[in-house]
Amino acid sequence: MGAPLDSGIYLASRSPRRRELLAQIGIRYRLLLFRARAGREADVDEDPLPGEQPAAYVERVARIKADAGWASLQSRNLPRAPVLAADTTVAVEGRILVKPVDRANAMEMLRLLSGRRHEVLTAIALKHDDWMESALSVSEVTFKALSDDEIRQYAGSGECDDKAGAYAIQGRAARFIVELRGSYSGVMGLPLYETAQLLDRAGSPRERRYP
Repeated sequence: MGAPLDSGIYLASRSPRRRELLAQIGIRYRLLLFRARAGREADVDEDPLPGEQPAAYVERVARIKADAGWASLQSRNLPRAPVLAADTTVAVEGRILVKPVDRANAMEMLRLLSGRRHEVLTAIALKHDDWMESALSVSEVTFKALSDDEIRQYAGSGECDDKAGAYAIQGRAARFIVELRGSYSGVMGLPLYETAQLLDRAGSPRERRYP
């Protein structure tokens, strides 16, 4: 087994947004990347189970990713440190919207979100040895009514690719949002309050930043 990782954690995610958000709150991290099939991480099956509710689904997947990250760390004999993983999904009246398989699927999702409120759920999981803890952030987002042209143009921009619910709040889709109740960072993919609380409970070191 490797020696402890000096002052930090592993981030088991390919998302550049999650990297930016961790850096924003001064968390030192090292990327823990896996071999991945297109749009998938660490051989994790992200398909919802029959009848699975959105909150149960997203937390289950986050925990599976953390487990996979820890297994990868051990198999590669990397220095030991907590492994942080996350998963985000969008839900409309209990229907889970995962990442679109193609642009046509993205347009279908955007039409479903048009002019209505939906939930964005992000779960985080932190694992170290036999210990694991997870947390869930649920936010409500309301879209304006979208025209067919807006949907086509947005889908054509490519920003919807590989995004749960086929949109990115930090990008061009910001102009579609009438109201947000909850965590902006959670909608981006990593709820910072919940993440900081989880890391604090685990005793993970945080980088000091001075003005």
